Amino acid sequence: MKKHITYLFLIATLLAMVGCKPERKAIDNPKPAVYFWRTAFRLDDVERQFLSDYKIEKLYVRYFDVVVNAKGLLRPNATIEFKDSIPAGIEVIPTIFIVNNCVNNGIDTIAPLLVDRVLQMNETNDIKGVKEIQIDCDWTVKTQDAYFKFLEQVRQLLAEKGMKLSATIRLHQLSMTPPPVDYGVLMMYNTGELKNSKQRNPILDKRDVEPYLKYLAGYSLPLCAAYPNFGWQLLFTGDKFRDILYSEDLSDTTLYQPVGNGKYVVISSIDLPNYLSSNSTFTYLNAGDTVMVVKPDATTLVQVHDALSHERPGINDQVIIYHLNNSSINNYSPSDYEKIFNP
Repeated sequence: MKKHITYLFLIATLLAMVGCKPERKAIDNPKPAVYFWRTAFRLDDVERQFLSDYKIEKLYVRYFDVVVNAKGLLRPNATIEFKDSIPAGIEVIPTIFIVNNCVNNGIDTIAPLLVDRVLQMNETNDIKGVKEIQIDCDWTVKTQDAYFKFLEQVRQLLAEKGMKLSATIRLHQLSMTPPPVDYGVLMMYNTGELKNSKQRNPILDKRDVEPYLKYLAGYSLPLCAAYPNFGWQLLFTGDKFRDILYSEDLSDTTLYQPVGNGKYVVISSIDLPNYLSSNSTFTYLNAGDTVMVVKPDATTLVQVHDALSHERPGINDQVIIYHLNNSSINNYSPSDYEKIFNP
């Protein structure tokens, strides 16, 4: 009899534990979504068709970056210009990228300025129905306290206006305290080391993701996932990383010689418009340099997508593709996108 009572007590305790387990797996109001990460908002026919084909209802638009200027002051940079209207039926989520070195430079002083600037941009560009702002920052243990204080301020300001706050979450941040936001977007790209010419695919490789899967089930913040459809052209001199090229025509045999496995040798020196560096306006390609083309294959994307769903059901209820760009859209087939958008 005593054993029977003990057994019933254990069962009741387990049921209570299950019943009390917080259900914070998925986000509210999930919809198919994409990021828009350019400095001019203008859509061509291919991009509009993509929005239509996959019934995109949310557009996460990078409004501006926050950087530290030469005087050590925090300033907006690379503000987007709206050259086109937002398609009907699509909700805009203004997204602000904050460079990590801003965080310990008085970021808590700019929360009201940031919110006011976003609201003003919405009004100026006739963008209606904005319900949320997203902050993107690669915060670390050293910047966590200041960053979280800033997020709390922004969240409070938005709550007063009936709006929500979301934030991007990188894989390494899954083992840290979740930020004080309404939900997070787990960034399933840039998971490797792009500056290592011997490294596996730096945009996405399942082997780089696997060590972090164990944190998913217990992560208390509601999550959705963002997946890449872009590729990189990485420039190396020997084994030294130099730059990322922007949509360079590598089929030009007067400049590049293919040597297999997505690798090209520069055969004629050339100066190209610079993509990353703010120190000069050109990137110098010298004969003998190499260009490596990297992008995740569709099989990897689907494997990672399914692995996340297995560890955390609901995370793919909302999928965000990074990003809406004519040159990236055709990297995958319609059937590939259907698999990725499927929960």
